[in-house]
Amino acid sequence: MATVDQNFRRRRGTGLIALDADAAFPGYTLYAPLTGTGEVYLVDLRGEVVHRWNLPYRPGRHARILPGGNLAYNGVLPDEPALFPMWHKYRGGVMLEAAPDGTVLREHRDPLQHHDAHHLGDGRVLYTALEPLRGAEADAVLGGIAGSEPDGTVWADTIKEVDAEGNVTWSWRAAEHLDRVEYALHPHYSREHWPLINSVSPLADGNILASLRSVSAVIVISRATGEILWRTELGIVSQQHCPTELPSGSILVFDNGVFRPGWDVPFSRVIEIDRTSGKITWEYHDPAREAFFAPFMGSAQRLPNGNTLVTDSPSGRLFEVTADGYLCWEYVVPYFGAYRESEVRTLFPAEPNAVFRAYRYPPEELPWLDVGARA
Repeated sequence: MATVDQNFRRRRGTGLIALDADAAFPGYTLYAPLTGTGEVYLVDLRGEVVHRWNLPYRPGRHARILPGGNLAYNGVLPDEPALFPMWHKYRGGVMLEAAPDGTVLREHRDPLQHHDAHHLGDGRVLYTALEPLRGAEADAVLGGIAGSEPDGTVWADTIKEVDAEGNVTWSWRAAEHLDRVEYALHPHYSREHWPLINSVSPLADGNILASLRSVSAVIVISRATGEILWRTELGIVSQQHCPTELPSGSILVFDNGVFRPGWDVPFSRVIEIDRTSGKITWEYHDPAREAFFAPFMGSAQRLPNGNTLVTDSPSGRLFEVTADGYLCWEYVVPYFGAYRESEVRTLFPAEPNAVFRAYRYPPEELPWLDVGARA
């Protein structure tokens, strides 16, 4: 007798789900399954794999193609201790650059790196890391669930930039620059990690854009002084991910929607925020709001034709929408697997097909790609 697959995401179908080739932006989509062993896939609009990398580390979140065609990849440093329950879920530690054939060209290691590492294309890497706060410094962090600090330690975020030789050329500490009242943890969050920076990238003016998930804020950091130059207004974003600067200077954000003020039913959306007014100038959510909800992870990429590529990370669902909200491409990652670390498997016992981010690239950004060959 046939048995029913108990993984509802597999049951709903994988691979290419929908395509309007006239509306979709032509190109190739890159993603790295989080439970894989180091596989990175490049697929065409029909969901066919046109290239694959096999790298020596499990994904420490995501991969991105750099100008010139090399792959930037953030991997998990093996055999590192668990600093707190969620650490193995989103830690990294290895930041490498690989050629199209998978040859590792350079590698930087930092056991305290997590979530994001933005490779700048010349060997420099801007990334998020941790430092421990104990005693009075830990007590000064406000909010969160009382007593939830592991061994009395609050792990606080830092941001570092290293050069091609691994030398630190710039750094920033949340403990030094964030006001504890303005950037208090959400009351339902553990006090193990503050403020949980899940994205960091340089702006056109040289300053730093960062996403602070557990305090629901997107901020701009002065590279010269470390001070906060701008932040989203209260209630605009809720546990958000992946802010990026658009050519207009506006900020595109994947807004997860966990604990969104004023809403009793959670839903996710992608929003564009005008930095001058602080207001939302564009928004996408599913026509049935509750049908699109990613409680954690997620990303959005504005494409050259004005469309937006969205990564519904926990569901392994990648989709593209036009400026007026028409969904013109949808693909579900077909690679499922269990997390190998027992600590992560305890928290996430299913076999997910999750990816942290996906990116779309036009053919001219992949001059090495032979579309006649299939990986």
